[in-house]
Amino acid sequence: MKKFKITVNGTAYEVEVEEIGGANAPIAPAAQTTPSAMPPPLHRGELKPASTPTPSASVPSGATSVTAPMPGNILSVNVAVGDTVAEGDVVCVLEAMKMENEIVAPKSGTVASVNVAAGSAVNGGDVLVGIG
Repeated sequence: MKKFKITVNGTAYEVEVEEIGGANAPIAPAAQTTPSAMPPPLHRGELKPASTPTPSASVPSGATSVTAPMPGNILSVNVAVGDTVAEGDVVCVLEAMKMENEIVAPKSGTVASVNVAAGSAVNGGDVLVGIG
């Protein structure tokens, strides 16, 4: 075992590292660490707004669903229920594969539902917004 001192965000941590042999050496299970010994999580930036809107449960019948084209995290939601949008307006921004993707309204109309909030993770095909 080798001991190292690591500093993360100004806080020093002492860690022990065990060197294992070649590629065929068995891997021992990792030792349990207490939460107080863990460094704080690193964040790219604050994703949640001060007041997070409550997402609607579903899209009303007759409304057009705006879906996530791929899995990712919602960085911002630019519309609220009742807002009027034009075709091509950005309704939310999805971060996927370290790229920010603007999700646009496929048609003009009134926002009938908002099913996501900033900071939420989505899968491809998940309904983000409903436009009536």
